[in-house]
Amino acid sequence: MSVVQLADGELYYTVDGPEDAPVLVLSNSLGTDLHMWDVQIPAFTQHFRVLRYDTRGHGRSLVTDGSYSIEQNGRDVLALLDALHIERASFCGLSMGGLIGQWLALNAPQRIRRLVLCNTAAKIASDDVWNPRIETVLRDGPAAMLALRDASVARWFTAEFAAAEPAKVEPVVGMLAATSPQGYAANCAAVRDADFREQVANIKLPTLIVCGTADVVTTPEHGRFMQERIRGAELVELHAAHLSSVEAAELFTQHVMDFLRA
Repeated sequence: MSVVQLADGELYYTVDGPEDAPVLVLSNSLGTDLHMWDVQIPAFTQHFRVLRYDTRGHGRSLVTDGSYSIEQNGRDVLALLDALHIERASFCGLSMGGLIGQWLALNAPQRIRRLVLCNTAAKIASDDVWNPRIETVLRDGPAAMLALRDASVARWFTAEFAAAEPAKVEPVVGMLAATSPQGYAANCAAVRDADFREQVANIKLPTLIVCGTADVVTTPEHGRFMQERIRGAELVELHAAHLSSVEAAELFTQHVMDFLRA
């Protein structure tokens, strides 16, 4: 098992691809783990050394007490890069991973070559969404995670995809059911408290924004908000809901590859 020892626990990661290739970091969404990117790995590893990790509170990584912050998650990424002696990498994050990418672009731009922000926003939802969810998960534990798993199908995927591709949907929503309730709630707080609307215009990195046309969580309007403020940012809209990397996997992979190799 590959882990980096942080001050408060272990961060789990995997590395795939040629040792001499440029590094690409992939950052998972809230309620998933590094395996959400499995479908992208065969293509990405043809050109990149792909570094995936489980965000704290998820998968095999540490679960610590209290609420987390996007800054804390961003500093975990920097600690991972430092431990692996990676000076610079491209970064692709989806949803919560996209918030982490925005923090890195604003606070450690010298470490990031190119930035891909997928199905994310400068501000995701409101306290009215996050606080009841946090309360329910902390109160009901695994039972709440199972309920969230069922509800997530409609948020993460279009109805037609969920009906036609259960073999692709089930493993991903299964990650949510397996997520630590404590870790999930702590990261809900991190997403709740993150707000880059006033700062996003300060991102100066080459940036690609990927949206899902049927995404009701982080809508194409959220993507256009960021594109209008990040100078030179590119935007692509795919027919998908919140997890475009799974639902529109082939087009997603191609667009991200074309951007990263430009």
